[in-house]
Amino acid sequence: MCTAVAVARDAVLTAAHCVTGAREHRVHFRDETGQPTFIEPTDKAVHPGFDAKAIEARRRSIDLALLRLPQPLPARFGTATLTAMSARRGVLLAIGGYGVAREGEARSTGTYRVVRVPVVEPHGPSRILVWASGAEHGGAGACEGDSGGPITLDGEGSVLAITTWATGVKGRTCGQYSQGVLLAPQRGWIDATLARWGASANWQ
Repeated sequence: MCTAVAVARDAVLTAAHCVTGAREHRVHFRDETGQPTFIEPTDKAVHPGFDAKAIEARRRSIDLALLRLPQPLPARFGTATLTAMSARRGVLLAIGGYGVAREGEARSTGTYRVVRVPVVEPHGPSRILVWASGAEHGGAGACEGDSGGPITLDGEGSVLAITTWATGVKGRTCGQYSQGVLLAPQRGWIDATLARWGASANWQ
């Protein structure tokens, strides 16, 4: 399970590793009565810069993907505003997602939560990534299931990055650093992909 951001009435943006490696994928949400809804995407676009083995090989990867839905999302879903803004070291980021509340506890997924952690490296060596540290904030940060979720400046609603990875200490997978792909450098790919599908994103 991953998180996704609605960027058009019929398209969502998420992490590429969430929509690769399996034959089928579904977009899931609960309807007005609380019943689960599963939608099979009609199209998928994985960023050409995505490298599935990037972490183990220590290579650069643009871990983004767009999914096209067969019909618009219900009216109660808004579409996100994307931003070309970045973040300076020390600025607080808000990382949101439907992932686990505690590492390894799959049953704790499904509730949208937001944590606030400071930027430790605003761009990464390739200027496409943003890193945030939860080590001094009680181990806060992204965890299993939060990949694909929005990263915003604390107090701002516009999405500047998509969560793609997290790491922990002493064999853990969460709690030390959270990583996201900045959207500004990928605006051309996002806009061109949505345009092919007859849609457009809202940029600030």
